[in-house]
Amino acid sequence: MKLYSTNNKALRVSFKEAVFNSLPEDKGLYMPEVIPQLDPLFLRNIQQYSLQEIAFTIANTLIGADIPVNDLKKIIKDAIDFDAPVKFLAADTAVLELFHGPSYAFKDFGARFMSRVMGYFSAADDQLLDVLVATSGDTGGAVALGFLGVEGTRVTILYPKGKVSEVQELQLTTNGQNIRAIEVDGTFDDCQALVKRAFNDQELNQQLRLTSANSINIARLIPQTFYYFYAYAQLKAQGVDRVVFTVPSGNFGNIGAGLLAFKMGLPVEQFVAATNANDTVPRFLKSGHYEPKPSVQTLANAMDVGDPSNWVRIQDLFGKDIEELKKIITTYTYQDQETKAAMEQLYHSYHYIACPHTAIAWLASQAYKGEHPGQYGSVFLSTAHPCKFPDAISEEVFAKIKLPAGAEKLDAKNKEVVALAVDYDAFKHYLLNHK
Repeated sequence: MKLYSTNNKALRVSFKEAVFNSLPEDKGLYMPEVIPQLDPLFLRNIQQYSLQEIAFTIANTLIGADIPVNDLKKIIKDAIDFDAPVKFLAADTAVLELFHGPSYAFKDFGARFMSRVMGYFSAADDQLLDVLVATSGDTGGAVALGFLGVEGTRVTILYPKGKVSEVQELQLTTNGQNIRAIEVDGTFDDCQALVKRAFNDQELNQQLRLTSANSINIARLIPQTFYYFYAYAQLKAQGVDRVVFTVPSGNFGNIGAGLLAFKMGLPVEQFVAATNANDTVPRFLKSGHYEPKPSVQTLANAMDVGDPSNWVRIQDLFGKDIEELKKIITTYTYQDQETKAAMEQLYHSYHYIACPHTAIAWLASQAYKGEHPGQYGSVFLSTAHPCKFPDAISEEVFAKIKLPAGAEKLDAKNKEVVALAVDYDAFKHYLLNHK
């Protein structure tokens, strides 16, 4: 598998180099040189395969000889050891639950796969791998648990002070071992900017072997395609061939993975990008002008991104043709008041308890159905377990949540965190003096 930079298509690097370097020196993002097409026979019979079998087929198609077949199968078996069920709320509306992994969020797919791939490639290398990650909520917990105890790695997680839920913060700060947490007195965009600057700091990279665990890393993006194909397999088993996916979107890595799956041959009618008040992409698709703005805090904190990194990948997939993008992506934006009402309606209409991100996706799926009636399966993505958002859900509804295994033990763990201002020099000093 060869990859190029979105800023330089003449550049070519190996999959291993892209995984470890995360960002090209020109500050673009890595993309596959060729988007391989899946065997049509596999897609016609996809309902016969398990999640792990589908994941292996997709990963092997993309990665090729960079990881031998037997080793890749072991990575998949170890990383993707939980389910992603499609549950129907109505005859034409279903939810894809992506929170059945250890951190109760969809980012377990990317974090666990990436940690195993990095461990595989660095097995014969004695140099410590420093993983930097910025999180607006769920990424940090998934990365922490994905890398916890993985030999030869150390993870530093930056998160915005006061802008993650209590459960999310506990998942970031109570691990110990090779996991470190930094509370930044700023926004997610500030955290992301600190991480990106570190990757482009030559002095820092001479002393530390840095890599990223955000969705800017190609090893995070690839496994997120798995659940789109698996959802389609489950729908196909129910006699549904046409599907519209509605994706809660913040940094646009999740929907980016869906669009990569689409480019590989997954038959999808439409992708609906559901955003909160951080609406940079919807505004761009309407006006043609990309104007990022500072992120604002909402109930759906994992979507509080003012300048989504992965949008350049999506544009690259479509040759920066805005009209082509508008053919496959529809966007809707919702405010906190609408999100709260949607959570209540989902519970009272379907007895389904949803996190704020999931509720926004459901709202957008309903809006799209209202504007585009037809015979297709409408699937909205549930990206996090509702137990992570006690402040966003009414007490009446929250009391009925069945906690996943391990969640009740978080409060008993010791919290370890370093507080920093939005100050790159201070962040760099911390990294160099805590090697």
